Amino acid sequence: MTNIENQQMAMMPEGSKRILGRDAQRLNILIGYAVANTIKTTLGPKGMDKMLVSDLGDIVITNDGATILEEMNVEHPAAKIMVEIAKTQDKEVGDGTTTSVVIAGYLLKNAGDLLDQNIHASTIIKGYNLAAKKTDELLKDLSYKISINDKEKLIKIASISMDSKSIGLGESKRYLAELVVDAITAVAEEKNDHYIIDTDLIKIEKKEGGAIKDTRYIKGVVIDKEIVHTGMPKNIKDAKIALLECPLEIEKTETDAKIQITSPDQMKAFLDQEEKMLRNMVNKIKESGANTVFCQKGIDELAQHFLAKAGIAAVRRVKKSDLEKLSRATNGRIISTLDDLSEKDLGKAGKVYEEKVAGESMVFIEGCESAKAVTLFLRAGTEHVVNEVERAVVDAMGAVASAIEDGSYVTGGGSIEIELAQKLREYAIKIGGREQLAIQAFADSLEIIPKTLAESTGMDAIDTLVTLRTNHTKGNVSDGISVYDAKIDDMEKLGVIEPTRVKKQAVSSATEAATMMLRIDDIIASKGKSTGGGAGAGGMQGMGGM
Repeated sequence: MTNIENQQMAMMPEGSKRILGRDAQRLNILIGYAVANTIKTTLGPKGMDKMLVSDLGDIVITNDGATILEEMNVEHPAAKIMVEIAKTQDKEVGDGTTTSVVIAGYLLKNAGDLLDQNIHASTIIKGYNLAAKKTDELLKDLSYKISINDKEKLIKIASISMDSKSIGLGESKRYLAELVVDAITAVAEEKNDHYIIDTDLIKIEKKEGGAIKDTRYIKGVVIDKEIVHTGMPKNIKDAKIALLECPLEIEKTETDAKIQITSPDQMKAFLDQEEKMLRNMVNKIKESGANTVFCQKGIDELAQHFLAKAGIAAVRRVKKSDLEKLSRATNGRIISTLDDLSEKDLGKAGKVYEEKVAGESMVFIEGCESAKAVTLFLRAGTEHVVNEVERAVVDAMGAVASAIEDGSYVTGGGSIEIELAQKLREYAIKIGGREQLAIQAFADSLEIIPKTLAESTGMDAIDTLVTLRTNHTKGNVSDGISVYDAKIDDMEKLGVIEPTRVKKQAVSSATEAATMMLRIDDIIASKGKSTGGGAGAGGMQGMGGM
């Protein structure tokens, strides 16, 4: 160690660890590649599942990239950066998490090969950034147009997104895809010839028991609560709904108050007054014309009795988010004080009814005209399956929303990656210099997607890649891997299509993460600190807990 390095180490706490220069780069590359390899096998419809077991014995079975990385116990900082890629992809698009992480891992691996050839990290970074920018331009040229009215194509996009999940097989895939498209188109809002979709307006409720085919799309909201009183109606047609933020009970004051009662008459007067106040509250609801109440706070037992006598159904302790969805679905206003309640504030629904599902009562608000908040009520045989159905539906929602918002899609099955790689190699020759080697490495990294799809199908990966390259050179730009038939076919004809944004975001996130890690030439970790320093130091040796 040189004199300067000794001085640098002397300023840090005793027991500090440090990895310098090429060793730091090699370690980051190794770990990024290891994470990519861990989830690579989950890619595509024939991808394998992972079983994740926590310290407490909780089990998650999935092949959703974001879920696997989130649940995995990774300690090394480089591994955490890979996890961030998946989170960003999941947040921005909702689909393509595995793709983004695998591309990032192979960008790092190929950069490592270039570093071994004494090509400087700055040159590689410049080449990668040029390639990413070019990829963005190419994706615009290679995209096809789609609109909110192309229902069949949107269903195909949803189906392809769900294909990689273990539940994506069989008849249920098409059925779920149709429900997702119905839900997304219901909440889509048009602004200046452009659609904006807030997927938070689609409530997802799930209950195990029953089959996947029992999943329902409800033009309204499902509340996982029961109607509070047995005497209340359990099935209300033409519901007029009051949405209350205020409690239907006598609230205790926060200031210290002392009530002195010295005789039974005073006690009776006190109780009568309390009853009168509650009766007035119920009368205000009754006068507004409401026959159903959803309350964010509590409802007093006496108020429940008065409501039941008036033939009004009520649900209490409704979550604020559910109350807001009810407002969007029924066009009702959320009221903070009963004095403000009037007929024009009430929401409307075709029917409100209570139903027992898997032994638990739930309240369904259905038949809302022009509902801007809807519900997907998911069912499946076991808890593990219903959780995987939820993950598949969330991915599909993200994919369909992206396709409608951007109005474009590309062909799947690895066809777009092969075409991009071909075009990037041509571009690399024009650029020249050492950067062209980085651009070629970038093109090779994209080809890992069709290569992995071929491997998961049992096809020969090398032969498949060579044939695909030849076909694309001849102009068959939508040729990709038909995973179920284990052959090369036209993806556009088969309807294997994906939103452009999924690919765009995957390439963008992967490039940013890879270039960031390539810039690192020094990793310093101290095991002397309890606030995460120890984990960092332990993680230096590899990925703890993988």
